[in-house]
Amino acid sequence: MLRSRAFRLFLLAVLIVAGAGVALTYIPSDHYIVLPDRARPTDPLVDVPGEEGDAAGDAGIYMVDVRVGRANLFERLFPGVYEGAELLPERVINPEGVSDTQRRRSSLNEMSRSQLIAITVALRQLGEEVDVDAIGAEVVLVQPDAPADGQLEVGDIIVEVDGEAVETREDVTEAMRDVEPGERVAFTVERGEERLELTLSTRASQEGPARAVVGIGIQTAEDFQFPIDIEIDAGSIGGPSAGLAFALDIVDELGDDVDGGRTIVATGALNLEGDVLPIGGVKQKVIGARKAGADVFLVPDGNAADAREAAEGLEILAVSDFDEALSVLAAD
Repeated sequence: MLRSRAFRLFLLAVLIVAGAGVALTYIPSDHYIVLPDRARPTDPLVDVPGEEGDAAGDAGIYMVDVRVGRANLFERLFPGVYEGAELLPERVINPEGVSDTQRRRSSLNEMSRSQLIAITVALRQLGEEVDVDAIGAEVVLVQPDAPADGQLEVGDIIVEVDGEAVETREDVTEAMRDVEPGERVAFTVERGEERLELTLSTRASQEGPARAVVGIGIQTAEDFQFPIDIEIDAGSIGGPSAGLAFALDIVDELGDDVDGGRTIVATGALNLEGDVLPIGGVKQKVIGARKAGADVFLVPDGNAADAREAAEGLEILAVSDFDEALSVLAAD
């Protein structure tokens, strides 16, 4: 009788613990979790005219990303159950109250520009001429509850401010210089095929009460003229860090044999000068490269120390620019 009662109590305790564990997986926390994602080949994503068929086996150029999402309470309490997991407070992932949706749109916008830069850097490396012209200021972030919220959208191109032509990010700053907080400003923007005239109110900047802002982040918008019709389709992948991998794949298809029969994983954002810029989540990306069976992992110089901490025997090659990336792969 006592043994039977003890067993029932034990079984009840197990069910309570199991139920609590399941419940914790459905309750969101106030943190985000960053997890490794397996590296994937770039060749299926990059369409180069006249390219040869896929390389045999796993050889080729690979890109690697991370998975980011709001942590549930179980993950918040026990992040160590996942290899390479990192917990981050919401303000790090979504600064200034930016929503998940806005962050996602900005991330996809970064990916789109990184593809254009990758094509430019690769073609110039191959001796092709690529014209890049400044055409306005592109909206990359709209702050919640700011004057621009509900008026401007990520991807809009600002071409005029109060009648002044805009070709660069700096032109917007100059046009807003004499505007006082509370005054209204006329913006002419291009949104796809539409040209819109919008009048926005302003507020004082958090960086200085005398400076008027509408609550947006912008970068110079550029028009790229390519001599070769190269297309990149990264699907739902966001961020700028695949730029180096895409550029290496294009050179591999149109120029030299870059991978040399190896599985080459690369991460790093590129600028138009071909510099390889640091990126986030490098420790998780090393794990993703290892799981893909990488022979070599290329990382920006600024990420080298963190990458080597997680390498566990994986060869890490740190590079500062695209020329160096090609050189170290040729010499390795």
